[in-house]
Amino acid sequence: MLALVVLIACTACNNTSDPADTSSNTENTSGTNDTATDGTTTTPGDTSDSNGTTDTSENPDTPAEAVDEIVTNGGATIKTADLKYYDADVESVVYYTSEITPEALMAIYEALGVEITGENTAVKVHTGESDQSNHLRPDFIKELVQHVNGTIVESNTAYGGSRAQTAMHYQLAKDHGFTDIADVVIMDETGSLSIPVEGGSVLKENLVGARFAEFDGMLVLSHFKGHMMGGFGGAIKNISIGIASTEGKCLIHTGGRSNTSPWGGDSPTFMDSMAEAGKSVVDALDGNILFISVMNNLSVDCDCTARPSAPDIHDIGILASTDPVALDQACVDLIYQSEGAESMIRRIEGVGGEDTLEHGEEIGLGNRAYKLVVINE
Repeated sequence: MLALVVLIACTACNNTSDPADTSSNTENTSGTNDTATDGTTTTPGDTSDSNGTTDTSENPDTPAEAVDEIVTNGGATIKTADLKYYDADVESVVYYTSEITPEALMAIYEALGVEITGENTAVKVHTGESDQSNHLRPDFIKELVQHVNGTIVESNTAYGGSRAQTAMHYQLAKDHGFTDIADVVIMDETGSLSIPVEGGSVLKENLVGARFAEFDGMLVLSHFKGHMMGGFGGAIKNISIGIASTEGKCLIHTGGRSNTSPWGGDSPTFMDSMAEAGKSVVDALDGNILFISVMNNLSVDCDCTARPSAPDIHDIGILASTDPVALDQACVDLIYQSEGAESMIRRIEGVGGEDTLEHGEEIGLGNRAYKLVVINE
């Protein structure tokens, strides 16, 4: 039975230009990792929402309180009025904490007010191309992964590198410490599984790893960063390219024209394909999916790069939502209001990175407008 996903945004890509990258390092390579106090949590309940997740908030009918400004992990103040798609009156809520610690990761998960349902929970992370990549480290995610009794899942790349073959990928996951905190499954080790794409204009099907079908739920943990082909890598990239099998990655890259080669597709088609593939995953899981993105080590390069460029932007914090479009949009909006973001903005705009968010909203994956709620103020 397919089920809930909490996305820690991180997808699979090679050392050059594959679009699959979404995890983050707990160390601050920019030297600006100032932290604030930790966030609040909610009390577990016994109600279940229409998406299959279990509501754990004390009063889910009480609207979350929006804020006028936030302070980032690096100490900068950003006014919410300056965030392009911020709207205090909309339903899509993005939670924020400036803390970047294992405790803060747990707190923001609990702030979502829902629990993953089912017996088998997948935790989608990026295992990192090298030990110099900025992927989320095992010691950072361990408490949350074990809290949900999760199995760490990944898929092989379509373009070489240290994660292109199953045996190599398992070895890398072991070398990087992921097998020390949980079981690891490379989902396409036994081939691909076709899932339908409803309402898309580019893809008719999405090919995910066959072992995707083993899980009742998924936790998506993403490291937000730049990406050469996608402009940025976040929640949507992590559930599209990140969950697609090698064949599926080729389909997404080429707009459904090839499942054997990832090359030859154009940028607008690729952006739309990512949104459609992401929606197919959410639909297959019947909405049983949560998303958390970590905004630290904000390099213009993805975690599939063995030697990423040093970040120009101070660390920002951790964000979480049940809406992947709102979550990615909030991350992008925060980038635009951050000092030193010129190189990241050029990367995003150079390939039309926000087209994925526009198309995602068009097809019902989520909403670009969001309310930002701070849990550590």
